[in-house]
Amino acid sequence: MRMASLPRRALALLAVVVLAVVAVVVLFPGDTSRPRLVPGSGADNDPLAYTPARESEFAAAAARGHAHVIYAKSPGGARASAARTARYRSLVEAAAEAAEVESDTLEAIVLLESAGRPDAVADPQLEGAVGLTQILAETGRNLLGMKVDPTGARRIGRSLRRATQRGDAALVSRLRARRRAVDERFDPPKALAGAARYLKFAREQLGRTDLAVVSYHMGIGNLQNVLRAYGEDDISYARLYFDSTPLEHAEAYRRLAALGDDSATYLWRVHAAREIMRLYRSDPARLDRIAALQTAKNSAEELLHPEQESDPFATPSELRDAYDDERIVPLQRATLAKYGLTIDPAMGELAPRLKRRKATYRGLRPTALALLAYVGAGVRSISGSEGSLVVTSTVRDERYQRLLLARNREATPNYSLHTTGWAFDILRAYVSRAQARALQFMLERLQSHDLIAWVREPAAIHVTVSADARRLGAVLEP
Repeated sequence: MRMASLPRRALALLAVVVLAVVAVVVLFPGDTSRPRLVPGSGADNDPLAYTPARESEFAAAAARGHAHVIYAKSPGGARASAARTARYRSLVEAAAEAAEVESDTLEAIVLLESAGRPDAVADPQLEGAVGLTQILAETGRNLLGMKVDPTGARRIGRSLRRATQRGDAALVSRLRARRRAVDERFDPPKALAGAARYLKFAREQLGRTDLAVVSYHMGIGNLQNVLRAYGEDDISYARLYFDSTPLEHAEAYRRLAALGDDSATYLWRVHAAREIMRLYRSDPARLDRIAALQTAKNSAEELLHPEQESDPFATPSELRDAYDDERIVPLQRATLAKYGLTIDPAMGELAPRLKRRKATYRGLRPTALALLAYVGAGVRSISGSEGSLVVTSTVRDERYQRLLLARNREATPNYSLHTTGWAFDILRAYVSRAQARALQFMLERLQSHDLIAWVREPAAIHVTVSADARRLGAVLEP
């Protein structure tokens, strides 16, 4: 439970949490040389524009787009974490009923916050988040009326560790009971009741269930400040999230981004945790399949394009056939320049070893190219920079991938999304801090629409594009 009243210090530049932008690519008035991103132009022009009618669609996409971290960080895997969480279902239902909150949401918070571990600790001093629902010491004492004694709990914790090392099960049990007595955050029924009371209190203060859930991580005061900056306080979180950008409702966006602690995406991750619990009960085999795809790489890229369902290019000849039938389209320098993009001269440098030209390895699926153009145009408009992002890698075939392994430690010896034409890399070298922030914004925005999976590598940002991004096809000029 992250409920500090003041914004947290921002993380490193490219870890700054950012939100979604409502945008459309159009031409500058009187200048047909390059497109720009214009927020708030409306759904008729922008395939990703927020409207109330699309709220459920956007929220569902955001839950999918931000689920990876739960799978990646679940101790023992998603099914094991869900099983631990499910053990507390009767206690969850009792606490939820008493506070008149949704039991599925409270259970999802348990999965997200502690993975069902009542002894989970985020701060060794125990002033920070502790227990099944990760309640801060200050919040537990002052807002929820819980008995919270970090000093006493730390002292018992030291004895508990020694008893555990000795294998003294009876003493371990007694010490855990003593710790629950001095710090109720370690007591599952009381931790659940406290979290449920918080959700009820927050709903009364904010007027909406979705905002109450957001505030569980962000804090009521912080969220109220963002709503005031937006100019309305009786709106859904989906509207606040997708309609606050660096160029539209900029102050609301600035306040959200300044938190720097994933508060902005907390609701989407709660929704993702709810889905994990649903699958655990209704279709555990599907949960296992999704978990395997989510954890195969450092992003959800294999979930977007599972190897068994994809069509990688094995040889240069297969890749050339893909160009011929336009499954892959070539990168054109002049076109990319309009969107604030340029080609790294080294792209395709191993082609001569396969008796091919570099141009063979400078192409993408049409949908992936459209999304790349969308990113470039957005970064240029938001940052105000005339500098270009450098695209370092696009499509490869498996023979090229094997050559690359000998010289690039970041290249995977396994299934590479580059061999499908759905992935590209952008050099992590920027002309300004504004350009770097704008790129981070676009990545987070597209992830929230579940249109990309991305990961930060030492030299580049690796992006995999979903086939669902076909809606961005209109971005590219004919």
